[in-house]
Amino acid sequence: MAEIAGTDRRHRPGSPAERPQAPAAESSAVRHDRVRLMAFVSDAATETALREGLAEALPAGWAFHHGGVQAATKLLHKSATPQTLIVDVSGEREPLAALARLAEVVEPSAQVLVIGDHTELAFYREVTRGLGVAEYIAQPLTRDAVRRHFLPLLQDKPTAAVASENIAAGRVICITGARGGVGTTTIAANLAWHFGLQAARHTALLDPDLHFGSAAMLLDSPTGQGLRVALETPDRVDPLFVERSAQPVAERLHVLAGEIRLGDPLAAAEGCMHSLLRAMTQRYSIIVTDTPRMPHPLFSEIFTLAHQRVIVMVPTLAAVRDARRLLAIPPGPGQSSRALVVLNRADLRGGLNQRQIEQALGIKLDLIIPDMPRLAETAATMGAALADGRNPFARAIATLARQTAYAHLLDSPLGSRIAEPRSPWWRRIW
Repeated sequence: MAEIAGTDRRHRPGSPAERPQAPAAESSAVRHDRVRLMAFVSDAATETALREGLAEALPAGWAFHHGGVQAATKLLHKSATPQTLIVDVSGEREPLAALARLAEVVEPSAQVLVIGDHTELAFYREVTRGLGVAEYIAQPLTRDAVRRHFLPLLQDKPTAAVASENIAAGRVICITGARGGVGTTTIAANLAWHFGLQAARHTALLDPDLHFGSAAMLLDSPTGQGLRVALETPDRVDPLFVERSAQPVAERLHVLAGEIRLGDPLAAAEGCMHSLLRAMTQRYSIIVTDTPRMPHPLFSEIFTLAHQRVIVMVPTLAAVRDARRLLAIPPGPGQSSRALVVLNRADLRGGLNQRQIEQALGIKLDLIIPDMPRLAETAATMGAALADGRNPFARAIATLARQTAYAHLLDSPLGSRIAEPRSPWWRRIW
C-alpha cells in the first residue's frame, strides 16, 4: 500500500523504466516536512498497544490521532504524508472502499500499515496483495502482535517469529510463577487446553521439570521417557521424535512431560532445549511451557528462547518482590519489551490490592484472575480443565490467549507472513 496515492488516476503511468527516478537527495524519505510515523486509531487500547509495541524503534517523531481511516483521509488531504502511516479500519462498513479513498491523498512512498476487525483470509489477501499494504493485523491488538508484525517493518528488518535462529516456526509461551503455589501450572495447563481445544491450534504443553512437574496430571495425561531422552541426547530430536514422545490429550493438544526419581540426576546436554524447541515449533503452532523459576541452565534457556514470558503472582509482598526480580531478566531476541504479569487469586483475604501491587512493580498488571479455590481443587482432582466452562477463570484464560499468541490470519504457524515483494499501490489498482 506504499504508492497508491500521488498519481493522476486519469493517466495510467508508464513502465518502471519510463518513469523518471528522483535523485537520492530529493527522496521523500529525507524530506524534513514528513513525520516518521503517524497513527490513526479508534480507541485508547489500540493506541496503548501501538505505543508499547513500537516504543523501542520510535522513541520520538511520531503522532497519534483518533478517528481511524476517515480521520486519516481528512487530515492527509491537507497535510504531508508521513513516512509510515498506521490506520485503523475497525468498524468500517466498507473498509476496502475507505482505504481506496485514503489512497487518493497518500504520497507514493509512504509505507501503510492497517489494523482492522476482519479476520477472513480473503480480506487479508485483498489488503496486502491487492492493495499493497505492508502489513495487516486484526483486532484485538496486542503489544506483542505489534512488535512482531509492525516493528520489523519500521526497523528495516525481516519479519520473523524470532529475530535469531533460535526457533523455526511456532510460538513458545513460557509461564513462570513468581513463587511456588501461585497457580502457574494451573494457568499453563488451561492455556494449552484453550489453544488446543477451543482455538483449534496444534498445541503442545511442555513440562521441563522431570522431578516435580505436575502439568500432565492436571490434564489427566501420562508421562513418558521421551523428554528425558530429548534432553540428554538432543542429536536424536526431530519433529517425528517429538510427535511420538508427546502424549495426546485431544486431536490438537499433546503433552510432553516426564518423571524421574528424586535421586536420579538429569544429565541435560548443553543446548538441548534449543534443539527440542526448534523441533517442537516445526510440529506445533503453540508450545506452552510450565517453567520453574529456579536459576537452572535448562530453565534459563527457555526464558531466552520463548517468544513471550508470563509471570504469575499472588497479592503478597513476597510474590511482588520475586516478580520484580523476574521482570529484571533481560528479554530474549524474540520477546516483547517485558513479560506479561498475571495476578492470580486477586481477592485473596489479607492480600495487597491492585494499586499497591502496580506501584511496587512500576507497571500495570496485564491480567487479573479472581480467587476460586473450590473450582481449582475440583478440577485438579478430576484431571479436568478449569477453563472448560463459563466462569471468570475461563474468560481470563481466553484473554491471556489473545495477549500471548496473536492468531495470524494465515492458516499457518504463528508468526509467518507473506514475504514476497509488494508492488506500489497505483500499479496494483491499475
